[in-house]
Amino acid sequence: MGNYFNRHRRLRTNASMRALVRETYLHAEDLIYPFFVVEGENKKEEIASMPGVYQLSLDNVHKEMEEVVRLGIKSVIVFGVPNEKDEKGSQAYCDTGITQRTISQIKESFPELVVIADTCLCQYTNHGHCGVVENGQVLNDESLELLARTAVSQAKAGADIIAPSNMMDGFVSAIRHGLDEAGFIDVPIMSYAVKYASAYYGPFRDAAHSSPQFGDRKTYQMDPANREEALREAQSDLEEGADFLIVKPALAYLDIIRDVKNNFNVPIVAYNVSGEYSMIKAAAQNGWVDEKAIVMETLIGMKRAGVDLILTYHAKDVARWLKED
Repeated sequence: MGNYFNRHRRLRTNASMRALVRETYLHAEDLIYPFFVVEGENKKEEIASMPGVYQLSLDNVHKEMEEVVRLGIKSVIVFGVPNEKDEKGSQAYCDTGITQRTISQIKESFPELVVIADTCLCQYTNHGHCGVVENGQVLNDESLELLARTAVSQAKAGADIIAPSNMMDGFVSAIRHGLDEAGFIDVPIMSYAVKYASAYYGPFRDAAHSSPQFGDRKTYQMDPANREEALREAQSDLEEGADFLIVKPALAYLDIIRDVKNNFNVPIVAYNVSGEYSMIKAAAQNGWVDEKAIVMETLIGMKRAGVDLILTYHAKDVARWLKED
């Protein structure tokens, strides 16, 4: 008589067998590549806290997009960093702003790329908050008009998707109404629906020059301790017209990603944020981890948790590794 127990190792005996039964895959098409554009010419400045990520001037964007296309990445998201900032973030909705000019240039040269516009005010305001500020308070309803104006301006420039990240109540409704009124009924909204007040954003704020000049963002971004609140936020955005739902950050919120995926039948996006990226980069540079192995494991974990797309600063490296494999 034999030993009667399950021999799960039968399906792990060699690489071909493991590939045959693999459940989760990561493809270049799953990746959204974020990049930062600044004013001026002939600029390519590495961000100290984000090794391998650069602030690019508009004249260097074409070369960057050539590489993105060559690697098989299908979508990018633009973060514009203006020289001039004011209380109401007027460069965010300026038709000749740095973000709008970047979008137009990319769509003219690379029409097949899906260009996503980050729609917020924080990197355009002199106080660094994501809305209108009065007497030290971030005003919700007064911010909605400016966010809608920003979205319409980005759509006019050629943005394929609007991705509002401000976390004001009613922002999806305001932007959907603004886009529809302006004739952009076919432009979808990729909502930062579930965005936590996280410590993982630090390097991004260096890159986008968007740190709050006073206080914090805890009155509009979510408490990291909350789980059920994420479902309320996601439900509201879908009812208001969102086409995609983003969960941000990703790595410490895989349970939230799975909850959102289980409850809502729309494409789910994970934002693999700057702090998550920088920790791996720092450890790899010190020789403490195998960068390729740990990045691939991290991103496959996000796919396994339920995301359809991953917005990640690792995108070019991952696409390159996938080609090599």
